[in-house]
Amino acid sequence: MKDSSLEGMRVAILATDGVEESELLEPRKALQEAGAETTLFAPKEGSIQSFNHHDKASSVNVDVTLAQADPSRFDAVLLPGGALNADTLRVQPRAQEFVREMDRQGKPIAVICHAPWLLVSAGCVRGRTMTSYHTIQDDLRNAGASWRDEEVVRDNNWVSSRQPSDIPVFNRKMIELFREKRASAAERSRRAA
Repeated sequence: MKDSSLEGMRVAILATDGVEESELLEPRKALQEAGAETTLFAPKEGSIQSFNHHDKASSVNVDVTLAQADPSRFDAVLLPGGALNADTLRVQPRAQEFVREMDRQGKPIAVICHAPWLLVSAGCVRGRTMTSYHTIQDDLRNAGASWRDEEVVRDNNWVSSRQPSDIPVFNRKMIELFREKRASAAERSRRAA
């Protein structure tokens, strides 16, 4: 039986060259299989180069440029990792604004590997509990987060994970979070009507 629990949910994915291929493609596939509509935003048009660790992998088509990313049009955001990807995105003012606004509205954010760097640069991690690729744990702690070495960490509207080997658990927890947040938003809308 097909899971359609996220039918109609709009999920933004922010990535650029150097994105870890499995951390982009596998969670995106899981979201789409659950019925979500995904949109890949990047700083440039065309395509981005994904990697398998240090080796070039596939080229992935960009849906829309980051300059056109509007947080009000999305229900959730996925931030895949890859050191080059994350290091480039973290200095993009539009990417920082996007995740700050999504978080301010309490919308769910799923983040894996090096991608928390964007949340650090956006000033969002203070007081949060999360995980990441082990090499950036000091960055998260220094920015005020509580870091854990666990497959997946859930903190309110965030779910974070460490690395490609954690993707199966990450995908389950991401979909669970997105489903919960969608249900609570629908309940708020019913009460307001």
